[in-house]
Formats: sequence, C-alpha cells, structure tokens
Amino acid sequence: MTRLSRRDQFFVGLTLFSMFFGAGNLIFPPLLGAQAGTHTWPAMAGMALSAVVLPVLGVVAAAQAGGLPALAGRVHPKFAAFFTLLAYLSIGPCLAIPRTATTSFEMAVIPFFSDPPVWARALYSLVFFAAALAVALKPDQLSNRLGKVTGPVLLALICIITAGCILHAPGGYGAPATAEYASHPAIQGFLDGYQTMDTIAALVFGIVISLNIRSKGITKDRAVVSATIRAGWIAGAVLLTVYAALAHVGAVSGAAFPGAANGAQVLTSITSWLFGPAGNLLLGMVFVIACFNTCTGLISSCGEHFSVQFPRLSYRTWACLFAAVSFAISIAGLNTILKISVPVLGMLYPVAIVLITLGLAQRWACRFRRIYPTAVLFTGAASVAGVLFPNLPLPLADVGLGWVVPALLGTALGILLSLPGTQTAENGR
Repeated sequence: MTRLSRRDQFFVGLTLFSMFFGAGNLIFPPLLGAQAGTHTWPAMAGMALSAVVLPVLGVVAAAQAGGLPALAGRVHPKFAAFFTLLAYLSIGPCLAIPRTATTSFEMAVIPFFSDPPVWARALYSLVFFAAALAVALKPDQLSNRLGKVTGPVLLALICIITAGCILHAPGGYGAPATAEYASHPAIQGFLDGYQTMDTIAALVFGIVISLNIRSKGITKDRAVVSATIRAGWIAGAVLLTVYAALAHVGAVSGAAFPGAANGAQVLTSITSWLFGPAGNLLLGMVFVIACFNTCTGLISSCGEHFSVQFPRLSYRTWACLFAAVSFAISIAGLNTILKISVPVLGMLYPVAIVLITLGLAQRWACRFRRIYPTAVLFTGAASVAGVLFPNLPLPLADVGLGWVVPALLGTALGILLSLPGTQTAENGR
C-alpha cells in the first residue's frame, strides 16, 4: 500500500486527537470561557492558535524533519540531545503523565468521597497506570483502541454535556472576570493555551503515529510522513471543535456559577445543574477516559524514543519505568504538579514555537546556517530570564510574550551572520 484508506486515515487522526486531549485540554477551555465571558471568542481565537494551530504545525514540522531530534539538531547536536530530553521528560514522567492520574482522581473519586484517605489516591493511581501501561505495551495498536473505541466514546460524552448547555443553558455570557481577559483576551487565551502542553507533545507523538501507520501496511517513508501530516490536520479539526464547545460551556457556566477556581469546578457546576447527581458520574467518565488516552499515548511515545536512544533497555522496560516513576510523582497531588508545570512550560514553549516556525520555513531558513542557533539562543535566554525574573523589562513582557522580540532579533542576527556564505542545499537538509 502507498496510501491509507480514508477510514484508516480518519481513525489514525482520531488516535492522535485522543493522545492530545487529556487533563489540560479539559480544564483550560472551560476556565477560559468562564473568565472571558463576553470576550470568550477572541480569547478562544488566541487559545486556538497556541493549542490547535501550533500543535498541528508541530506535527508537520517534526514529520518533515524526520522527528524532534533531527529538527532540534539543526541548532546543534548537543542542544538536540538536551532539548529532546527536556521535552520528553516534561510531557512524560515529570509533569504530563502524573497529571493524568491526579486530575482524573480529583474528578472521578473526590466528588463521591469528599475526604478520601491518602491510600485511596495511591491505589487509584496504581490501577490507572497499570491499565494505561497494559495498552501502551502494544504501541502499534493504539489506533485500534484509542482511535476506534475510547476516542469516540469520549467525544460522545462531551457532546452530551454540550447539547445540554445549548438546549437548557442556565443563562448567557457574563462580563469578563479577570483584567487580562477584559483588556487583551486573545493574548491571554494564547498564553493559557500553553497549559495544554500540546505544542511540545506534537513534536514527540509522531513516533507512535508512524508506528500505527506502518502497521496498516504503509512502508515508504514519504507515504508515512504524508499520512502523519494528514492525521495532524484531522486531530486539529476535532480539537478545535471540542475546544469551542467547552469554551461555550464554560462561558454560560461562569455567568451562572461565578467564582470557580479552575476548569474542573466550572464543569462540575454546569454538569451538576444540568444532570443532577448523574452529572458527577458523567464528568468523571469524561476525565478518566481523556486522561487515560493521553497517558497511554505519552507512555508509548516516551518508551519508543528512549528505547531507540538507549537501546540497552527494551521498549517494554522503558514503558514500565516511566509508568512507575509517574505513579510515584502523581501521589504529590495536582496542585503541586501544576505549580511546577507553569514555569517549566514558560521556558520550553517559546523555544518549541521558534523551532516549529523555522522548520516550516526550512526552504528559506536553510540558506542561513546561523539562523537556528541564534534564534533559539535568544529565545531560550529570554524565556528562562522571563520565568526567573518576572519583572524583567523586556518588550511585551507585561503580556507574557517577552521572548518574541529577542526571537526576532536572534533570527535577524542569524541572517546577518550567514550572509558571507549561505548554506548549500546539502547543509540545509
């Protein structure tokens, strides 16, 4: 075969959506709607850029480059090793994987047991990671499990909640609840989109998606890359639709039930109002399935990468190791994990954005051999400085985009340094 059938292509795309759509994807769009109120749609446009468009472009850039290590290697081999390691650890066992267990526990267990004992969290996480690991041990079969089973079930449950809000809304949109959403909703929505972690995840999910494509009989590299890119666009379309639905749910919920501290509380309020006690059960199922899908995809992606980079341990061993470490970290609780994730993502996300942008413009960027190192250096330095020193007087720092001008300066400097001897096509590959 040289091309996936339309049916198989759709299910591979739905598999990628299922891998993307986890805890943060459920929490942040409803909170955006609740806080933005009448400014929900400008804010949603900003979030769509950072949480839909950039992840899709990340899939495209990584697929065309041959994976994240190859894309980051255009900066320097040592940088590629370092950044790839940070990316996999952040969307893997250090942050994103543990968050799937803690979030689903707080949404599926705590509503029914207001003060569960400490051992209950540990027992839940143990069962959760054991089940996810069992599915992840066959990474080439994820399209048959996530794409054809759990993904469609998740979409059906979200449709029930959305339909309830459309047919029986508690009210209209209220006024913006925060100064940021009142003054610059699109920029704030863009920054909140960081928390989904999908732009970084997009750079690493391709390794598992390509396995599923090859399991369908596609063997030529070019065909695998094309199918991976099409899967990215399908996943992006589904993500955008679901985000818009959840933002609307949050907007009507925020006006009727103000004061929610996070997106989970926003969803809890509206589902309880719509469906009564059954609403907690419905919402718990949504969170468990979404977090389970993402956890499985992350364990598979991390296991595949590390088994290739460090082949002394098998894929099965790496997958078990990541599940065990994630289980241990998850016991710390959701709030602790979120406190760590915000600054880490603030450092990594801008660099990922610059890499993706340059990767998409490779036909132009390859003519300037210094452009990758200088652009990434300036971006990374500004991102780290912005997190460590929040009051640093960088342009646009007041809206959380202090890295943008340094990135542009680094790009311009790279062009200037490359002018005496532009790269050949060979150097640009």
